[in-house]
Amino acid sequence: MKTRALALVLLAALTQHAAAQECPAEKSYGQAREVVRDLQRIVTPDGIQESYTATIGGIEQWFNVRGKHKDNPMILFVHGGPASPAMPSLWQFQRPIEEYFTVVHYDQRGAGKTYREADPEAIAETIHIDRYVDDAIEAAEYVRARYGKDKLILVGHSWGTVPGMKAALARPDLFHAYVGIGQVINTRLNEELSFAYGLAQAREHGNQDAIAEMDSIAPYPGDRPITRERVVLARKWPQHYGGLNAYRDEEQPYYYGASLLSPSYDCADRAAFFEGSVFTLGRLLDEYLQVDLSGVREFPIPVVMFMGRHDYTTPSRPTADWLEQVDAPYKRGVWFEHSAHMMPWEEPGKTLLSLLEHVRPLAVEAEDAGG
Repeated sequence: MKTRALALVLLAALTQHAAAQECPAEKSYGQAREVVRDLQRIVTPDGIQESYTATIGGIEQWFNVRGKHKDNPMILFVHGGPASPAMPSLWQFQRPIEEYFTVVHYDQRGAGKTYREADPEAIAETIHIDRYVDDAIEAAEYVRARYGKDKLILVGHSWGTVPGMKAALARPDLFHAYVGIGQVINTRLNEELSFAYGLAQAREHGNQDAIAEMDSIAPYPGDRPITRERVVLARKWPQHYGGLNAYRDEEQPYYYGASLLSPSYDCADRAAFFEGSVFTLGRLLDEYLQVDLSGVREFPIPVVMFMGRHDYTTPSRPTADWLEQVDAPYKRGVWFEHSAHMMPWEEPGKTLLSLLEHVRPLAVEAEDAGG
């Protein structure tokens, strides 16, 4: 079985993708991209539509900024992976959000378009979680100054919730609120829950091949090191049984094929997407597997968690348990009943409604109050 997954959180076949990237027939795809480009044009007089590089953490990093009204609250989106940018797929879900927010994406160091801006070996020693946290803070400071915003809404997805939450804890003065989508609380516990789900599903479906494969690494994670090989095998079957995309198997061509129609990505950028994933993954895996934020008992700003009921990539139960015990000025958990891990893509309507109901008022009220 071919397993495709978000880099790091969804590990399986990135090297295959990286090796196989070729430019498709540019004429046909180019015509399709022009349709998407035209649909995406921000035409309101007070709108923002920009793509550029800025120096963040000593290297050039790519930004994409879109919104129909510049006075709307601004979201800084910290993508997953690591090195799985949302920029090439934002056209799939983000357009309605742009009516009520200005949304800022940046391809993180070693990711996508940013991967092409620096010699990989020159930045290899900087690929650490703390550096990504510092980059998120610096990115927030940069866009605040550029667009005249006092504070931002910080949104993290999947891997991005690790530097995202840490950035919010370190610099709460920069943010109205923090939103975690597919939040990582305790990586080791996530691995345990994900594996148990996959094994239970395999037994329920009488899938002897899956049972045999999972038994070969059980108990998982157990006391043995969590190697790349064990992670790949442990994630294979939970994703097959809908733990990545609800009601789907692990294949997600809609996500990996999004860059083919993205006006923001060209052929070289698409290749860099997969090359950056491979480059970054091996350098961050050990650190990522040690992440444990369960000891955070106080959160300095409002916190909202979007949780997929079927998420067994970063299982939602640890997030719900953490949210119940944390002390914060405001906290809210929002369950996405028909989503697994890819909530903005799986339930874009609910994503918009949840942002409007639970998040936008936090920013608007604070801005109206002058703080």
